[in-house]
Amino acid sequence: MTVPRTLSQSSLFIWLIAYTRHDALRPLVRALWTGDPQAIRTELEAFPAAPRFLSTTAGRRIAEATRLPDLLDQHPSDTALLARVGRLLVRMGCTRDTPTDLLAHHDALTLYESVVTRARLLPPTLDHHATLLSLALDLSSGPGMLLDWPPGRRTALLESLGRLLAEPQWASLADTDAGEADQRLRAGWIRRTGRQPFMRPATPGRLRVEIVAGDPVDREPVETRILLDERPLVPAVFARGPAHSPDHLLDDGRLRAGPEPREVQIAEAYCTEGCCGALYVTIRRAGDHVVWEDWRRPPTMPGSRELAPELPAYRFDAAAYDAEIARAESDRSWSWPARTTARLIKAGLMEWPELLSRWDARRGWLSSGFNDPDTTVVTFSYAPGLAAGKPDGIPLQFRWVIPDNGTSPEAQAAAALRRLAEEDPKTYGQVCGGNRERAEELGFPWPDGT
Repeated sequence: MTVPRTLSQSSLFIWLIAYTRHDALRPLVRALWTGDPQAIRTELEAFPAAPRFLSTTAGRRIAEATRLPDLLDQHPSDTALLARVGRLLVRMGCTRDTPTDLLAHHDALTLYESVVTRARLLPPTLDHHATLLSLALDLSSGPGMLLDWPPGRRTALLESLGRLLAEPQWASLADTDAGEADQRLRAGWIRRTGRQPFMRPATPGRLRVEIVAGDPVDREPVETRILLDERPLVPAVFARGPAHSPDHLLDDGRLRAGPEPREVQIAEAYCTEGCCGALYVTIRRAGDHVVWEDWRRPPTMPGSRELAPELPAYRFDAAAYDAEIARAESDRSWSWPARTTARLIKAGLMEWPELLSRWDARRGWLSSGFNDPDTTVVTFSYAPGLAAGKPDGIPLQFRWVIPDNGTSPEAQAAAALRRLAEEDPKTYGQVCGGNRERAEELGFPWPDGT
């Protein structure tokens, strides 16, 4: 038996055939084309739903083509199917991509209801815990908040997830310290983040700042989620990429309201500002208030030719605003050792810039590694004369990777700063940018394969 195909579904299949490039997704696309319900269900449960295989748009197209609510109703006890639907919801709401796909999916509310109310059917595993925690983070401060929820329903689903994940068989999963690297990463993330989406502020205000670190196995970003009147700002008015990291917005004090107005970039498109724009706001202090105004963003709404409406000015009580920003700046509960080490090294280099300038080097990007979050990455640029402001030619970029050795971040950062003071970092860093000719001219090997 095959499922009758509507004109809109035929269009979906054509889109999937045209834009699904990964071989791993081809069996699912073939099953959708034949319309065999059993094959669709089998391949839906089997295909990889990792970000490298699945964009937010592809996730939505698959959800629409497979008629997920019908499948869940027909197979209410199929836990593999339930887990896969949860993963698709997580992917559709990914802020690193285009979370408007979640908001555009007409069955999103139904799918949240189905996954959360049946979540007790899922065996307690790290993968399932990660999916449910990701959904909770979305419902508490992400794009999922923007769906057209009936009064009180989103809060009820969030509380249901909180009760489930607090039960011993689920909570104990965070105690995993052995096994594969991905398991250790997820367990550590659950320990740090597991209760965050279920904790409400003691004194709700117009402004709430939540630092959210996404699932490290999916390499989700760390973002500074800004909620205005309990609505997440960036997915509501920009939705072309995540809010900037706390390193950018909080560590450097960009959200503080000083005596002079300051324009701040809140978010940048995942494809860079030069391609799809960025979101800016001017922050100024006006007596007993802080004002956000003079917004700048792309002129049209994401994925549409519709003009974006003008954004209003927001006024905050200055004392409450300062307290919330100070609270967010001091919150380190989300961070892990390598990321903390990077922050401490950056702070040291800001206090003692001569540690690099003595080597004609200038500080670049510092954070944990993208492919290996348990490493600290220090980048810097170099050219003769750079410290004096007169570089002799185009600078080269260098990358120094520091593995987490198990000691405290404070000890690791202090050791890194001592090494920078005593040894030229060009002797242990690796060239990672510039060009081959310039590297050869300055006597440095160019990285293989580039």
